[in-house]
Amino acid sequence: MPTTRTPKTWLRYFRRRRLAQSAPAATGDELDVLASALDPSRLTAEQFVQLLRTLHMLGDADAGVHLSTLSTDSLVRLVSRASKEQLKGLAGDEVLRPFFLDEIFRRMSEQLIPEKVRDISIVVSWRFTNDDVEDGFDRYQMVVEAGEFAAAKDLDRIPDTTVTLSVYDFILMATGNTAFASMFVTGKVKVKGDYSIAALLTTYFDIPKPV
Repeated sequence: MPTTRTPKTWLRYFRRRRLAQSAPAATGDELDVLASALDPSRLTAEQFVQLLRTLHMLGDADAGVHLSTLSTDSLVRLVSRASKEQLKGLAGDEVLRPFFLDEIFRRMSEQLIPEKVRDISIVVSWRFTNDDVEDGFDRYQMVVEAGEFAAAKDLDRIPDTTVTLSVYDFILMATGNTAFASMFVTGKVKVKGDYSIAALLTTYFDIPKPV
């Protein structure tokens, strides 16, 4: 398979696969090639969101391509090259917003540094501002306990600390495109409960850095 496809021809290729139910699944490598070829500066915020929604839709349709197979390095690079408006469009999209939150927490389990959390037991509630829901927040809980990690929308645990921020800032933080500590200083992150847990939180993970 050639690796010189433009983003448009890659999308045509994936759409054809959607119609071919017996086609083998596309690999993460193919999506990584697409992400590498993609220049977000050539897209409007709406086009950027639509591209990601198309890839997500193909995954939902079991068309042989799944956005979740994009490598973490490619995801970090994509975020670092996207504009503020493009990322805010992603964060505000009703389809991509929950997908990327779920995906980031899933990848955090792979980035946990076991030797740093062997004797730690913490419960962190995350509140992501969302004006479209009744109480104004999307909520997740994260538990690090005995070297293990779990995260979900509701783990029914009493939190040691609650962290509030926007999805846009969370995506930047989780992909190493901004420092968690700097968001405290600028007021983009608010903490209720044990402040020391929030301050040390990112040190427990091998957070990727954009190249």
